[in-house]
Amino acid sequence: ELEQLLMMETKNYRKTIKFYQKLLQKERGSKSPETKSMLPKLRGQLQEMKSKVQFLELVKKYQMMYAEQWGVESYVLPTVIHNGKADTADMAPMDESSLLLYYNTERHQYNSQNGVRVLQAGTPLGLMAYLYSRNAFLEGYVQQFLYTFRYFCTQEEFLQFLLDRISSTLSSASLDPSTSLTKICNRSFYILQAWIEDCYSVDFATNTNLLGTLKEFISSKVASLNGYGERLLSLLEDASARKSCSPDLCSGVDKREEETEEGRRTLHSLCKKLSEDVSRKNFYWKLSKGMGPIAQCQRERLRAGSAVLPKPCCSSLAEESSVSLARADEVGPALLTECSAQQLCWQLTLLQQEVFNKCHPVHFLNSRALGVKDKCVAVPKAVSAETVSLKVCNLFLSKCVQDQYLLQLLKNADSISTWVAAEIVTCHTTKRQVSLLSKFLLIAKCCYEQRNFATAMQILAGLENLIVRQLPAWKVLPAKVAEIMEELKAVEVFLKSDSLCLMEGDRFKTLPTIPSAHVLAMHVQQLETGGFTMTNGAHKWTKLRNIAKVVSQVHAFQENPYTYAPDFKLQSYLRQRITHFKDADISALAADNCANFHHIPAEKHSRKIQDTLRRMKATFQ
Repeated sequence: ELEQLLMMETKNYRKTIKFYQKLLQKERGSKSPETKSMLPKLRGQLQEMKSKVQFLELVKKYQMMYAEQWGVESYVLPTVIHNGKADTADMAPMDESSLLLYYNTERHQYNSQNGVRVLQAGTPLGLMAYLYSRNAFLEGYVQQFLYTFRYFCTQEEFLQFLLDRISSTLSSASLDPSTSLTKICNRSFYILQAWIEDCYSVDFATNTNLLGTLKEFISSKVASLNGYGERLLSLLEDASARKSCSPDLCSGVDKREEETEEGRRTLHSLCKKLSEDVSRKNFYWKLSKGMGPIAQCQRERLRAGSAVLPKPCCSSLAEESSVSLARADEVGPALLTECSAQQLCWQLTLLQQEVFNKCHPVHFLNSRALGVKDKCVAVPKAVSAETVSLKVCNLFLSKCVQDQYLLQLLKNADSISTWVAAEIVTCHTTKRQVSLLSKFLLIAKCCYEQRNFATAMQILAGLENLIVRQLPAWKVLPAKVAEIMEELKAVEVFLKSDSLCLMEGDRFKTLPTIPSAHVLAMHVQQLETGGFTMTNGAHKWTKLRNIAKVVSQVHAFQENPYTYAPDFKLQSYLRQRITHFKDADISALAADNCANFHHIPAEKHSRKIQDTLRRMKATFQ
């Protein structure tokens, strides 16, 4: 009932937002007094509806507390492993110390029970068993495990571990809810639910055998005996339907349903204690004189006006995108100079958001095996993502299936950087180059001020292209605009300085953020450097936990999307220009344009030759 009520209220909230957007556009055009009087009332209704949805989401959080009641004490963890064994008669008794290693957070404690024990390392079986420990959900361990278990076990091994626990406890689980067997059985179902909700796209959607094994087990052994079975099958169907609906092909109704799902909070996404021990860090980047950030009051007006606008709808895109590829080529960069930097910033942000929302925290793990290096280009342009072979630096187990969406994300970033450079070097006059350089710098400034660091860094990479940096136009660029380049470099240094710098304070909870995919991948690679196991063979959980904390930013940022009003014609134009130049050779484009070279006046050039000859003649005398 709670799920249905939350879904209905979220749908109504989305519909009211859509109506408010239409009314707002109508008011800007007609300035009707009736419309003006209706807007404040509708805004008040939106606030009430938003509060109601937030209240229902808060109630849903108690589901996580319900999952915690099935946790067991640490001394019961060997029993978790023991109950999953097919033959327990010849099994030697296990001790917790042989599975898991802890350290005490309080020093000089002679009695370890008085201190707080923190998990330091464990065997693969021990780390999987710790999922059943008390407070594993609340402390974020379940989420961290689901992101990082591929370093020490395959998806099939983990699934079999869960299914074995369910098989061995299912028949006796309903007898007494206070027994360890009941707790192990019920906790197994909640772990499965969390895994499906949060990692379906990277584990089950890419591995049909894994999905088939789970469905077969639920249908044959669980559905008839336990209510959890039907819930898990329904969850798998919903996840499969969302995965099969491509964002580029969805109808407007499907898009609204997708947004409704985004508005809901799954059990697993509510485990939000990952960053409570993160050291917060403030950053004040250098601002150009006279070119500072948008005033705070202006920011508030912008956010208030845009916070209630829905995200782009694919059906509207099909109707309104009337700019053909040929038309975009004819228009050229003219539309870039006509539109304001803020307009272009908003639409580029919405385009970037579409790409970013498809990625998953797991996509940023083990990126060295995909060929991602400490350069902006992940793979050669001639090599497709499908042909990339896993190299010896693969950190996942060999049988682990890895999604390669990160390569698409980085290729998209590289395409935008190439487009920026190509637009500038194809301008036929220095004046137009100055205008376009200024526009891209202002767009990048607007992007990082709105916390779209991805597009800001992509534009910076395009401007730092070797050919672009040597253009004569930089010498006549206004000083205030040129200083933005230094600001962007300062932002880049800041992003590279700390893997959790964007999680500082509470701003990331209220303001939308898109991180730079390449910078984030490099931070993860740095954390992946070094061994994952101790001398006794136990896997370092402290290392895995730190990796999980960094990649968990992806989901945290995706839960707070940008809600700018979409301009589908401008988006279509930008897509087509980016596609047109994505594989362009910047040096070849620049060679065909005389505006890209420094010109020396004929008289001055002749005088230089004469002076050179005179000096050479003097050397022979």
